Order: sequence, then structure tokens, then C-alpha cells
Amino acid sequence: MSEILYEVSDPVALITLNRPERMNAMTDSLFRDFRAAIDSAAVDPAVVGIVVTGTGRAFSAGLDTDGLVAIAESGTADSGASRQGRGGLFSYLTEVPKPVIAAVNGAAAGGGYVLATMCDIRIGGPAARFTTVFSKRGLVAEHGVSWTTPRLVGIGRALDLLWTSRMIDAEEAYRIGLLEFLVDDPVEEAKRYVQELANTVSPTTMADTKRMVWDHAGLDIDTSLDDAVDVVGAQFGRPDIAEGVNSFLEKRLPVFPRLGSADAHPPHPGRRKPA
Repeated sequence: MSEILYEVSDPVALITLNRPERMNAMTDSLFRDFRAAIDSAAVDPAVVGIVVTGTGRAFSAGLDTDGLVAIAESGTADSGASRQGRGGLFSYLTEVPKPVIAAVNGAAAGGGYVLATMCDIRIGGPAARFTTVFSKRGLVAEHGVSWTTPRLVGIGRALDLLWTSRMIDAEEAYRIGLLEFLVDDPVEEAKRYVQELANTVSPTTMADTKRMVWDHAGLDIDTSLDDAVDVVGAQFGRPDIAEGVNSFLEKRLPVFPRLGSADAHPPHPGRRKPA
């Protein structure tokens, strides 16, 4: 994984895009290694949350220049990079049953912007910058950013970002809601955030909540409410509720089973919108 650095330090899996000389631009091999790292973290009981960042001065400048040239010459975006998960770049991150946090250390452009918005939470540093790029390359808002961006910042601001492809700095990104947190050191803050989750929250409950939030964005309210009833009913067959109540009464931190461990119950599959 020369283009990806992967490190697990309980409870955090840190995945770092590692092409600093190319501003962490994305290649097919980087996509493959990144997916392998995500898959490994998803099943590792030592991992409660996944932090994604970049080496050097960029989060990611998006697709490598060679890839852009190939697309322009072939007239198609049909590549291993473009067909992942639900059909969009990094869309599979929404189905990972653990928190995925983007620690945005620098510029996130094009595919880097897609990666950041497909993560569950974005924590940015002072050097964080965002641009969708696509319209300036003659492309529409690809890979689901027409879905994620308005849900993060609203329709008007989303259209502005997607139409103009202008670069916005960390302060503006935080002000409009593209960043949830703006801090001095986004990687350390993301690690601290995951540690707090590991100390206090049920991993299975987090997985269910993440699945519900992402899925319910595409469901009607009645189906969403029915799904919530199903999930609540399933919770009562798990040890997490008893541990949560007992830890509160005993004034101690809870000890919940980790996803992937022998004691953990699988997350609820939910009610996806019919095709």
C-alpha cells in the first residue's frame, strides 16, 4: 500500500493518502488500496472509528492527471475508480458500519471533495480548502455530490459551489456547514473524537444510527418511522441496553462489545427504499 498509509491504534484506524508530491491525487491503485484499508478497518474489533486524511499540504487534489487525460480521450468515465459501492466514487463509505471521519488537512478538490462529503463527519484545519472542480472540466456534479452537497449546505449554496467550482477556505466551509468542526489539528481532533465515542457509546448503536441517517434521507417519513420501530425492537435482544443502564447506575464508563467481536450483535439491516 505505497500510496496509502494504514495504521490502527485502538480505537482508531488512520488511513492517509500518501502521494504528497502529487497532492495525493488519486490513481486506480490508490482506489484499490484505500478500499482494502476500509474493508480491513470495518471488520477489526480494535477499530471503533476510521479517520481519513492526506500527507503533506493537500487532502486530495482529486483524480490524477493521467486519469483525466484518459477520460477525455476515451469519452467515458467507465473505470475501476468510478464503479464502487452504490455507483459513485467512495459511495461505499456510507455503508461502512463505523464512523468515517475526514480530517481535512488541506485542499480537497474533485475526487477529494467527493471523498470528504461521503465521510460521515468533516473536521478541518486552517489550511482546509474545497472546490468541486467538475464544471470547470466540462463535467456535471459527479459521484453523488449533487446529493451530498445540498444536504450539507442547502440547495442555493450547493448550486453555487457546483456551478462556479470556486475554491472556498476553511472559515467559509465551516460557516456554511461543509465542515462540522474547525480546529488547529484535524487529525488529532478526529482521533480524540473517536476515543470519546469508544469510551461512551455502543458501537452497534452507532452502526444502526449511521445506517438509519443515510438511508432515511431517501425514504418517506412513514417508512423511516417503521424502520425506527424495527430497530428499537431489535435492540432489546442485545446486551448494550443493560450495560448502558448499569454503567449509569454504577457511575462508571460503559463497556460495550465492539463490532466484529464474538459478543457483538450485527447491526439491523433496515428497510431500504425499493428499487
